[in-house]
Amino acid sequence: MTARCVMVLGTTSGAGKSWLVTALCRKYARQGLKVAPFKAQNMSNNARVVSGGEIGSAQYFQARAARAEPDVRMNPLLLKPERDTHSQVVLLGRVSEKLSRMPWRDRGNQVWPTIAQCLDELRAENDVVVIEGAGSPAEINLAASDIVNMRVARHADARCLLVTDIDRGGAFAHLYGTWSLLPEAERKLITGFVLNKFRGDASLLAPAPQMLRDLTGIPVVATLPMWWQHGLPEEDGVFDDRTMARGAVTRTIAVVAYPRISNLDEFQPLKNLPGVRLVWARSPADVAQADWIVLPGSKHTSSDLEWLRSQGLDDAVAQHAAGGGPVLGICGGLQMLGEALIDTHGIENNGPGLGLLPLVTVFKPTKSVRSTRASFRAVGGPWAALSGVDMRGYEIHHGRTFQHPGMKEAHAAMPAGLAWQNGEGNVLGVYLHGMFEDPAVVRALFGATVPTLDSVFDGLADFIDRHFLPGAVTDLIRDPHGPANNLDSGSSPERQPNAHP
Repeated sequence: MTARCVMVLGTTSGAGKSWLVTALCRKYARQGLKVAPFKAQNMSNNARVVSGGEIGSAQYFQARAARAEPDVRMNPLLLKPERDTHSQVVLLGRVSEKLSRMPWRDRGNQVWPTIAQCLDELRAENDVVVIEGAGSPAEINLAASDIVNMRVARHADARCLLVTDIDRGGAFAHLYGTWSLLPEAERKLITGFVLNKFRGDASLLAPAPQMLRDLTGIPVVATLPMWWQHGLPEEDGVFDDRTMARGAVTRTIAVVAYPRISNLDEFQPLKNLPGVRLVWARSPADVAQADWIVLPGSKHTSSDLEWLRSQGLDDAVAQHAAGGGPVLGICGGLQMLGEALIDTHGIENNGPGLGLLPLVTVFKPTKSVRSTRASFRAVGGPWAALSGVDMRGYEIHHGRTFQHPGMKEAHAAMPAGLAWQNGEGNVLGVYLHGMFEDPAVVRALFGATVPTLDSVFDGLADFIDRHFLPGAVTDLIRDPHGPANNLDSGSSPERQPNAHP
């Protein structure tokens, strides 16, 4: 049976599409349905390794919420920005140099057959496919080349929710304006409006929801309260500057937020740890009181290193390290900690590193994309608790890093060129993403545990249960021409594994 398709559209980027898709995936999976997420095109430097290559992190988490194996078909096209005017294009998990060089407006017709095939295959294999749009479906300058919003909705005959961020103001204008700019045939696919991030007394919204329904014929099916600590990583590189520690602060961790920061979602667990304050650092003042400084991944290491120097953060990091302060570099951050970046293929640029580890990174055309499991060797200094810890992570990088031949040898903190440490022990560079998502690492470094992803996904599903109109989520997948499937029946399929009913 062809899956029913539910699609979440937004009036803007950041309206709440990604987390709502994640919540719906878990909601339907708890009903015993076989569920898959889908986003035709994602633009993000947050990516995860799955079978076949890499996909956007949001679709990875959505698949986990659906209790499905993450699959490159769930995000067939991934754009990873390297500059303001250029992105690396990943098609079905692999970098496509041809598409990366192609003008943006010419790309759509080339990739649409692949996108449609992936969606059709997922529909044939599942009971429900929950689809995420991108940006706004009413960007009329992009309608002719659309491959991610209403073209997908029409192809899937999807029932669409339109979500808006009411905290920004102008929510009813955003909803009405978006609806009114769509052609009549596409308006008919919109079945409900969602007000997200509301603070206050929802009864004070009246009579606006009814007025909007009078104008459009579409009900407001949910008013979702502001929820700062739902536990799901932020999408699209938008990080939460409102991060607050739980309880008294015992450790401040500054993550340097350079322009091409990548895989920042891996730091979400730090937000959930009691006593830890996470700071996104853009200036020396931001790291002045930090206990740890973390140099995260980067989609363009050399340009982010130039930015770091332009902000004076290179000196700040060096002074912190010279005083014995812990410094951690992850992937691109590891490359920055070395002596030099060498690029003979035009992937990055040549240039000096920060000189905190005696390493050299050479950029290669072939990209390393793999899941990896490795154990820390004996580690010293503030990272000594990691000694012998076995961790799971993933690699996504062009660079290959080696010991500098003319300098004192660094301590290999992991086998196979995955991690190094300086002689004093306070500077550690690791190629593996996902350290703070590994329970063993978190226990070793913090003596604590963080909520599991399953508990986060269940919390999201419970949240929409409380705040959507009764039956609204079920109605999205109900067959109008026949009896309902195995849906909200009052029995308890909610906690069953994801399987055909």
